[in-house]
Amino acid sequence: MASTVTSEPSKDSSAAPRPGYGSLLRTRGAWTFLLPGFAARQPFAMLTLSIVLLVQHTTGSYGAAGAAAAVTGVSMALFAPYSGRLADRHGQRAVLVPGVILHAVAALTLTALALADAPLWALFAAAVPTGASVPQVGPMVRARWGVKLKGSPLMSTAAAFESVTDELTFVVGPLLATALCTAVNPAAGLVTEASLTLVGGLLFAAQKSTQPSVADGGHARVQHASALSVPGVRVLIVTFLGIGSVFGGMQVSLAAYSESIGEPGLNGILYGTFAAGNMLSGLVCGAIAWKAAPQHRLVVAYAALALTASGLWAAHSVLVLAGLGLLVGMCIAPALITGYTLVDGLVPAGARTEAFTWLTGAVALGQAAAVTVAGQLEDRLRTGAGFLVPLGGTLLALAVLLALRSRLVGSPRERTVARGVGHRVPVTVD
Repeated sequence: MASTVTSEPSKDSSAAPRPGYGSLLRTRGAWTFLLPGFAARQPFAMLTLSIVLLVQHTTGSYGAAGAAAAVTGVSMALFAPYSGRLADRHGQRAVLVPGVILHAVAALTLTALALADAPLWALFAAAVPTGASVPQVGPMVRARWGVKLKGSPLMSTAAAFESVTDELTFVVGPLLATALCTAVNPAAGLVTEASLTLVGGLLFAAQKSTQPSVADGGHARVQHASALSVPGVRVLIVTFLGIGSVFGGMQVSLAAYSESIGEPGLNGILYGTFAAGNMLSGLVCGAIAWKAAPQHRLVVAYAALALTASGLWAAHSVLVLAGLGLLVGMCIAPALITGYTLVDGLVPAGARTEAFTWLTGAVALGQAAAVTVAGQLEDRLRTGAGFLVPLGGTLLALAVLLALRSRLVGSPRERTVARGVGHRVPVTVD
């Protein structure tokens, strides 16, 4: 019979000790996809910043650099959900192998054009396939956890672990990209990004035993043709757009600030501090047995994010900027983790990879819009004006979240799916 996922844990299950990261990482076969998955998702945190630093070096304009990076981000945001849907229908390997090869070729082409002082339209033309082919490894790893942890309470721990892993890439990635572009060569960041994507993606695709079954995805598609048809997913997309505005606005604005004080290498440290706060708070979130409903936690976390982001534009010293960046980062992880956790209760397993890619794409789209606007503000106004972008983006998204938060509560039909796959709360089996 079907397994019914209850909206509230039972008394017996709540009394049981909550499994932690140790139990999660001892899951059989987990490391076979975690290690190559980490290598393959690392470039995601390097791509935008590597493009910004390369194009700014060759053109001397943050506006042009932000526009080129924005084209990449928009392209990724538009194509990512279709990549996720294809992975649900045909298997992750079938999508990953041609995708990472195309991405490596496109990124290297973009690098060559930038170094050759090609016109901006040519950079845009190369940026489209570069963004469209970004492998959606993070959503694919999350989908693999769903296969491994069918109906297990470890799913909430897995959601936190994956968000922490994402944030770790945003600690390492910007530092690596900045170091390569400033100390080695302006093109070194993008070349390394393409190489890591190719090698890591192929190694991840080779782990066939842990990928979700195509047959399971086909069964669930009868229930939900698209994850976008779920109202709660649409609310989460807007929420994640605001988070993307923080990432994009800070990338451009921190780079401009570091350049203005004559310390371009400081950019990686400042952005790394922001990402470190994100990662540390993510670790804490994953270790807490939350009693509050996830939709309420999302509202609180997002309000805190909007509040802390509102002070960035007024910061005029390295220490103040680093401190505020740390606080902003600490507010992002709870929002991301809770958003991804809500997907488990809103979307059937066969459409979950697509749902995750919609959210990842929303972050990329918000980031793309943010780097464009922030780049123009930095070029036309004073240094630090780009920090107005995270402020505006988070406030607008918070208003939408407050107005539509009731849609984040799944209906009984959405909380009951075959075999209870991938849910974070306890499962009762008749």
